[in-house]
Amino acid sequence: MESTLFKNTSRGRTSGILKGPITMVYAVGGIAIILLDKYLMPRIKTNKIIKLIISFIIYSVVLGLIEYICGYLCNILFGIDMWNYKSQKYHIGKYTCLEYIPIWGLIAIIITNILKPYINKIIKIIPREFTYFISFIFALDFLITILTK
Repeated sequence: MESTLFKNTSRGRTSGILKGPITMVYAVGGIAIILLDKYLMPRIKTNKIIKLIISFIIYSVVLGLIEYICGYLCNILFGIDMWNYKSQKYHIGKYTCLEYIPIWGLIAIIITNILKPYINKIIKIIPREFTYFISFIFALDFLITILTK
């Protein structure tokens, strides 16, 4: 949503490297949240509060690393800095900062512990063909971006 809003309200600027309204860092982060929630979090056997704290720390660290790596790769592969945290007090290079890392962890906790049941219900009613169509559009956007950069 942020990417679409940004692209539609900020003419001449993009929120990601792709031509379309998708920001790769959010896509990679979303996939990481799904994989961690499915494969790692069920292995944490402890009481609910401790599990929540451990999950928050894991999500924060993993998503902070993804933000850093995606920012670095955008610079290396495309010669652009999509974001720059140098002005933040606790920045870690240009691509991440300690002020935002806990926010990513909190967002992941909200997604996996509050929104996930509702998201799963919505996903179940989406026709498989629509999923293929959206995947095709995303792949086409990625291909056009690679060929035109």
